[in-house]
Formats: sequence, C-alpha cells, structure tokens
Amino acid sequence: MKRLLSNLTFQVITAIILGVIVGYYFRGFGPTAQLISKKFVDLITMLIAPIIFLTIILGIAGMSDLKKVGRVGGKALLYFEIVTTFALIIGITVANVIKPGEVSTVTALAHNTADAAKIATYQKAAAEMHWGDFFAHIIPSNVFDAFAKGDILQILFFAILFGFGLSRMGETGQSLIGFFEKLSKVFFNIMHVVMRLAPVGAFAGMAFTVSTYGVATLKPLAWLMVSVYATMAIFIFVVLNIVCRLYKFSLWHYLKFIKEEIVIVWGTSSSESVLPSMMEKMEKFGCSRSVVGLVIPAGYSFNLDGTTIYLSMAVIFLAQVFHIPLSIGQQLTIIGILMITSKGAAGVTGSGFIVLASTLTVIKVIPVEGLAILFGVDKFMSEARAITNMIGNGIATIVIAKSEKEFSTPPGAEAH
Repeated sequence: MKRLLSNLTFQVITAIILGVIVGYYFRGFGPTAQLISKKFVDLITMLIAPIIFLTIILGIAGMSDLKKVGRVGGKALLYFEIVTTFALIIGITVANVIKPGEVSTVTALAHNTADAAKIATYQKAAAEMHWGDFFAHIIPSNVFDAFAKGDILQILFFAILFGFGLSRMGETGQSLIGFFEKLSKVFFNIMHVVMRLAPVGAFAGMAFTVSTYGVATLKPLAWLMVSVYATMAIFIFVVLNIVCRLYKFSLWHYLKFIKEEIVIVWGTSSSESVLPSMMEKMEKFGCSRSVVGLVIPAGYSFNLDGTTIYLSMAVIFLAQVFHIPLSIGQQLTIIGILMITSKGAAGVTGSGFIVLASTLTVIKVIPVEGLAILFGVDKFMSEARAITNMIGNGIATIVIAKSEKEFSTPPGAEAH
C-alpha cells in the first residue's frame, strides 16, 4: 500500500479525480486553480530551454561524423511530414463518415455568437500570421532574447551551431564538454524535484477546467469529442502501431514506459509539461542522446499529430454545422493548407484557434465566426491533442534512432 501511495502515476490519477470533484462542487476555486496550474507549467517551462540546449550540444559534440547531424535532421523532417499527412487524412475521413456536425443539438448552436468578441481576437491574430515569417523566425537576431522567451526553434537552431563549433575544437573542447555534462545533470536533478509536484499541477488544471466550463458544456458537443478521441485512438493504435511493428518494437511496452508522462499531460493539457522528462525517458528507452536532442525538440513544432487531427476534423465539423458541402477537391486543398499551417501551431499563443482561423480565412468557404461553437469545448479536447503529440514524438525518436543504428533495445521492448 505504501508503495502504491508513493507511485507518481497513482498520485497524478488521484489528483485528477479530486480536481474534477473540487471543480464541480467549488466553482469559486477556479481562478486559484488556474494560477496553481499555470505556475506548475512555468516550473517545467523554465527548464526546457537549458535542457534542450545542453542535450543538443552534447549530442552533436559527441558525434564523430558531423554529416550525421544533417542526415538525422532530414530523416526526422521527412518522417514528420509523412506521419502528419496520414493524421490529416484520417481526421478528414472519420469526420466525413461520422458527421459530428450534423447532430441537431450542435447545429442549433451555429447561431450562438456569444463569444464573437473573443473570436475577433483570434481572427486578428490569424490575419497577422504569415507562414514565411514563421520559418524566417527560426534564426534568432538575439540569442539571449531567444532564451528569455523560451523560443524552442531558435534555441534548437543556435544549439546546433554551438554543437558544431564545439565539436571542431577537438581535444581542446573536452574540458568545456565535461562542464556541460555536469551542468546537464544539475538541470535534470532539478527536473526530478519539480516532477514530484506533478499531482498538484494536474489537480489544479482539472479543477480549473471543470469549474470554468462545467460538465454541462460537454453535452451539446459530446459527439464531436467522441469523434476526436476515437480518431486519435485509431491513429495511435493502428497507424503508430504499424510504425512500431515495422521498426520492431512494442507500442504497448513504449506506452507503459511513458505512463507517468501520459497522465501528467492528461492532467495539465500541456505536452510541454513533460518535454524534459520525455527526453530523459527516450534515452533510457534506448535512443542515443544525439538523436533525442535533435528529434524531440523539433517534433514539438513539426510533428503535431494530435493537433493536425483536431484541425482537420474541426474544419469538416464546421462545414457540416453550417450545411456547407465540401467537394473532394476542396477537402484536398484543406489538407494541403493544414500541412503547412499546422507546422506553426506550437510556436503561437492560442495556437489551435489561430491556426484554425487562419485556415478558414484562406479557404473562404466556412464562416470564421463558427469558431465560437468550438470555444467552450476546445479545452476538453486539448488533453487528447497533447497526449497524441507526445506519444507521436517519442515514436518518431525511436524510429530515427533505429534507422541510424543509434538504438540499444531495452529488455521487453521487442514487438510482440
């Protein structure tokens, strides 16, 4: 019993259940719960930049063949594009078959624009979003500013250059590498301490969600939520499972290995809350540090499987709500646009709604005001998005590591 009580997974699940109860019966606790949840995520976020920076430079500095860095990065981006394309196609297919937007209770909400003022904010952000600028933004004009803002892509870019520079120093750079090794251990030790607070963060996150939006808000859009959750389950247990079998490792063993991260993401609705621990877990699972350091951070911006599924289904859902028939050609166009727009989702505040608003603006066949319908339940679907994103990034890391022969199989991880 004592062992069970000390288990982090058990603690987080218990905290989530308590959060639902407290959020339902004590609505006034919502603002305080939001603050606690935000501060927990801030604790994790403050560690992301230094951990990514140190992991990447140590991985690259330890590579004897620098051409390998480019090869690993190229493989990762190709894998990301292929898998997220599958995610988009599955999302659109399921939305067309299940037709969640044709439920009468949902259609009745189409005329409710109570959140129009909030939607206008996202429309403005979408209008100002230029995807060419997003990619140009990867190169920082000020490295210290990139660290201060926690801009993952800019830190990733600078860390790769720093790692290249350090690797060219040869024996002279060994003392600096040794210092970074020790510094890296310090940050991971801090992370272990912070993760003990995960139950508090999960409790607060769930209490805020239920107290603010209420369980009743789920009823009108329950069918959409069921559709989204079912689609993401299909993607994980069919598509990603096939990938796992092709590369000869067990999906179930992998999911069991990261079970603590899954429940933490479920409670906090943020995949970033486990980014540092996922990097550490992937090394323990058998992936080399150099591959983990490159693939995991890049995946948080370019391999958003859960986000792409949600975006594709949301567009079709809104088309059904407003009784707007979309031809195959228009749906293929939507896939093409989302393949581009979804890549920027991680680096934008209010990413899901901004990217969706941007896409609707481009296709110009669905009223952007329809986002008001999704506003209330988006928070409840964010858990599924975050968990799917995290699981997909871990599998991508294992695939790239195996393709580079940079993977040592842990006991019990073979496909069966």
